[in-house]
Amino acid sequence: MSENEPDYRFTLANERTFLAWIRTSLALLAAAIAVVQLVPDFGPKPLRLAAGLILAGLALTLAVNSHRRWQQVDQAIRSGRPLPRAWMPSVTAAALTLTVVLAIVLMLIY
Repeated sequence: MSENEPDYRFTLANERTFLAWIRTSLALLAAAIAVVQLVPDFGPKPLRLAAGLILAGLALTLAVNSHRRWQQVDQAIRSGRPLPRAWMPSVTAAALTLTVVLAIVLMLIY
């Protein structure tokens, strides 16, 4: 290992984090399709579509930004700079909270 090359464990941890975001994105996309297409008795279609669109939008946001985040962290690791702040967990929590509230409303009303 060269003197300028970072510890491979940091690079591999960054890669695992990237892959975890991609898995989360795929799971959210599957949930979006399921809500819209597979559970027609789960409330009116416009509400199911809203929940599906929130989930699909979040899946797209995570998929696009996870790669950008991986690159930013990799550059920070290689240059010895502090890691950039992560905003994806906050966005994910907010969108999922909105989806859960919508699901609770659907369960209570329908």
